[in-house]
Amino acid sequence: HKPELIHVVAAIVWHPNIAGTLLISRRQQGKHLEHFWELPGGKKETDEKAYQALTRELLEEVNIKDITSEPFIQVTHDYPDGSILLDVWQVKAFKGEVYGREGQEICWVSIEEINEYQFPDANKSVLEIIASNVKA
Repeated sequence: HKPELIHVVAAIVWHPNIAGTLLISRRQQGKHLEHFWELPGGKKETDEKAYQALTRELLEEVNIKDITSEPFIQVTHDYPDGSILLDVWQVKAFKGEVYGREGQEICWVSIEEINEYQFPDANKSVLEIIASNVKA
């Protein structure tokens, strides 16, 4: 019996004024994969569309709204305790002052420096694709 695929939305939030710089946030203590860095986002609710989940999570987590975004890539990843579908969107414009509303650390990081941060396995392939697209 294969566990249900957990649908997670994540955002590549580009900095409005610094090219090649994106927003990452740190998972809080007590959460699955605590202390790892990740793209902001979270689980999609059953009755939500992916875009709705994305806008809700970004407002709840990092205080941004009225976003202009487009789908970027979807990857599935199997962890020992379950599988996730990571549904990644590119956020090109937004309103609101970015901060960690749940008390989490957040930072803007350039794509060149991204490897200095520790991410969950599911994020790694996505970050490689972002990096290869940005450098191109």
